[in-house]
Amino acid sequence: MSVTSAVSSDKKVSSKVAGYGLFMLTLVYAFNFVDRQILVILQEPIKNDMGLSDTQLGLLSGFSFALVYITAGIPIAYWADRTNRRNIITASLAVWSGMTALSGLAQNYSQLLLARIGVGIGEAGGSPPAHSMISDYYPPERRATAMAIYTTGLHLGILMGFIVGGLISEFFGWRIAFFSVGIPGVLLAVVFYFTVKEPPRGQWDESVNMAHKPSLGETLKHLSSVRSFWYLALAAGATSFAGYGNGNFAPSFLIRNHGFSVGEVGVVLAIFGGGGGMIGTFLGGYLTDRLGVRDRRWYVWLPALAGIIALPMGFPYLLLDNTTVVIGLMFFVTLFLNTYMGPVVATCHALVPSSMRAMASAILFFVLNMIGLGLGPLTVGVLSDLYMPHFGNDGLRYAMLTVGLLSSIGIVLFYLAGRHLEADVKKAQAVGQGDS
Repeated sequence: MSVTSAVSSDKKVSSKVAGYGLFMLTLVYAFNFVDRQILVILQEPIKNDMGLSDTQLGLLSGFSFALVYITAGIPIAYWADRTNRRNIITASLAVWSGMTALSGLAQNYSQLLLARIGVGIGEAGGSPPAHSMISDYYPPERRATAMAIYTTGLHLGILMGFIVGGLISEFFGWRIAFFSVGIPGVLLAVVFYFTVKEPPRGQWDESVNMAHKPSLGETLKHLSSVRSFWYLALAAGATSFAGYGNGNFAPSFLIRNHGFSVGEVGVVLAIFGGGGGMIGTFLGGYLTDRLGVRDRRWYVWLPALAGIIALPMGFPYLLLDNTTVVIGLMFFVTLFLNTYMGPVVATCHALVPSSMRAMASAILFFVLNMIGLGLGPLTVGVLSDLYMPHFGNDGLRYAMLTVGLLSSIGIVLFYLAGRHLEADVKKAQAVGQGDS
């Protein structure tokens, strides 16, 4: 027999506790992407040192990492829906930071690949438990903003990774760059464990089934009838296909086609890429929380509109030789293409009961990262190698343009998600109240 009960207001965490928890989760997410993206800024020196192809770089920074990341994410999310999420994040942070430091000891491509697989396994335990905690720190009408603030950690991490990785690599070598970002993450794990409070599960839901813990099969059964979830996941995957694909090769693009050094690329991408991403991510969540009060479909309409604006900017960004104009356009393209994450995760959590949130996030990220992180950089790398005999260094330019055009399918998918959103949210509310 299941026991359904409301969470009383006196058990809810204070705004101070929630704010600190969100701050620390955002900082952990920043370290997640520092350790993930440090490889991106170091691609060219590693390529030259080890004699790698662009396809190998795409496998290293994309597909191989994504494969273990998304595979490990499902069982970890299953665990997070049943046990202490703070402890899972603590352990994960320590693992991925330690493996990042070990990347600096790699002597060949195989050893570096194994180290990056270790990073992927550790990072799989980051976002699903964090998403679940944030949804228990904040009520539904503030979740997109909270998720967007959390997701700015992604771009803060990119900013930190590009600056630290670029400058340290230029002066001390790429191996020291890995050590410099990996070791502090292990120390942060200790601070996180002793200072962050686990929030009561489902505390903002009017009625929560506290006893029943859905299995993966039950979660998939529920999601199988939620059409907007799958449109949403595929739309996010299509958008991140260009985001990861072109983003991972942006340093190589600026070095090869615009004559930047590794250190210069780090600073430029940190300010204009990371800065644009942080602004776009925050605005995506902030604006949809406000527009969504009038019509929930703004949570998917706004990312679609942002994609429509960004698409024509991609052509001059990738094809012009005027470096100043290219950098300016890169800022705005990055800004608009990063409005989607906060609204997508908040909407995902509105489509499932609170007891399924970590698992729903893991499934969402499985689709998103397999398409975006897994196939995006690999596709750019393969196309770049194929185009190189015909276009020389411009092969990378045209490979990135091809991937950008393919990702525009996400605009249509966001629109389709909106057509079913209202009915699917009501279905989730009925399940959460024990009607199914």
